[in-house]
Amino acid sequence: MWRTVEVVDNRGNTVVVADPEGPIKVRAAFIPQRSSKAEVPGQQQINVTRMIVDPHLEDVSLWSRVEYAGRQWDVVSPPAYHHGDRRTRHWSIDIRERP
Repeated sequence: MWRTVEVVDNRGNTVVVADPEGPIKVRAAFIPQRSSKAEVPGQQQINVTRMIVDPHLEDVSLWSRVEYAGRQWDVVSPPAYHHGDRRTRHWSIDIRERP
């Protein structure tokens, strides 16, 4: 998983991007949410999966990126924090496979 960082682009604007220094390793569970196959040439196949991660994860947002099952995934919804007891609290993040 790539965290997000603020960088200055070539126009002098501050932008948020996936950390160019590389990914961090996280332990996660993955739950398939929905998918649709490309039936006609030119259409895209869409796979969306929910990722459940440790509650101590920081600097992850919509601009983060995930590598899972040998493929790149984008974060498609803001990470949602679920506060339970010490054993059950976690972040859930919906990710979509990059075309």
